Amino acid sequence: MKLGIVGLPNVGKSTLFNALTKAGAEAANYAFCTIDPNVGVVPVPDKRLDVLASIYNPEKYTPATVEFVDIAGLVRGASKGEGLGNKFLSHIREVDAIVHVVRCFDGSDVIHVENTVDPVRDADTINTELILADIEVMERRVDRVKKQLKGDPGAKTELEVCERVADALNRGSSARDVELTADEKALIKDAGLLSSKPVIYVANVDEETLRHPLEENKYYAALAEKAASEHAGIIAVCAETEAELAELDDDERTQYLEEVYGGMGLEDTGLNKLIRSSYELLGLISFLTAGPKEVRAWTIVKGTKAPGAAGKIHSDFERGFIRAEVVAFDDLVAKGSFNAAKEAGLVRSEGKEYVMKDGDVVLFRFNV
Repeated sequence: MKLGIVGLPNVGKSTLFNALTKAGAEAANYAFCTIDPNVGVVPVPDKRLDVLASIYNPEKYTPATVEFVDIAGLVRGASKGEGLGNKFLSHIREVDAIVHVVRCFDGSDVIHVENTVDPVRDADTINTELILADIEVMERRVDRVKKQLKGDPGAKTELEVCERVADALNRGSSARDVELTADEKALIKDAGLLSSKPVIYVANVDEETLRHPLEENKYYAALAEKAASEHAGIIAVCAETEAELAELDDDERTQYLEEVYGGMGLEDTGLNKLIRSSYELLGLISFLTAGPKEVRAWTIVKGTKAPGAAGKIHSDFERGFIRAEVVAFDDLVAKGSFNAAKEAGLVRSEGKEYVMKDGDVVLFRFNV
C-alpha cells in the first residue's frame, strides 16, 4: 500500500518524509526541490511484536510496513501543467491514499508560495487541482461511454455513474464524497480519480503549539474544522522536531521524548501516530505469527477471512487451508506461549468463514 505525501511547496513535505524514512530526501527552501518522487518503506509501530519478541527471542523480527512517496509540491494551475503539475499529478494517481501536509505555523524564515499562511486556502488549492484533473478524466469517460451505448446496453449503468460523479466534481465536490455502491465504484475504479482517494491532513505546527491544547493554534483549529467537514483524518506534527528526533539513536530518542515530549503530555512521537493513522486510513489491520524463528505482523484489509490471511504467508496456505488456530494476544502473553495457551483451552479452531481480527496470533493448518 502506498501513501503519497502532497502539499504546496515549502510546507514541510520532504522534512516529514526525511523524518519518516531517514532516506535523506532533499529539503530546501525553494519550490520544486523534489522533482522525482522519493519512496520509503516505513515499519508500523506495534508494541505487541516487542512483547512477542521478548517471549520467543526469535531469529527474525518483521513488522508490518507502509510505503510513503514524497511527491513534489503542487501549485495553483497544476491540473493545467503549471509547476510541472502533470508529472506530479501522475505520481498521485499511483498511490492508494493521500497524506496532505499543510503549514500551520508563522515565520518569515521559510518562504510560503502564497506569501501568507492560510491552511484552509492552501488545502483548497490542492483539492481544487485534483478535482479539476478529475473533471477532465470524467468528461472523456462520459463521451466514450455514450459512444458505447448503441452496441452495449449494459453501458447505461456506467454512464449514469460517470455523469453523477462528473456532476459532483463540477460542483466542486471530491469524488470520494459521492455515495456509490461497491459495484458502482468498481465500474469507474480504472479511471484512477485523484479526489476519490482517502485523505489524512497533517497540520505541520511549531513545537510551541504542542505544549498547549492544539485548538489554541488558530491555523490548526481552522484546518481541523475543514477536515471534519470532509470526514478526513487530521494529525498535528512538528516536522522539524520529528526530523531531529529521527537523527537520534534509540536511547537518545527515548531520553528526548521523556524530557521534552513527556513534558508536553505526548505518549508517542507524531510520526508513529501518523504511521498508525495512515495504516487505519487504508482500512488495514495486522495479524501476528510468533515462534523462535520469527515474530511477524502481516498486513491484511479489514474484513479478510482466514484463508485470505493464510494466503498472505504463502499461496499454498490458502489453497490447502484446513483451519486457523487462533489465540488472543493478551491470552498468549498471559500464558507465556502458544502451546501453554492451547493447553489452557484458550486457542480457538476457526474455519474458512472466520473474519480475522487485529492482533490475532495465528497458526494455520493446511494440506496441499
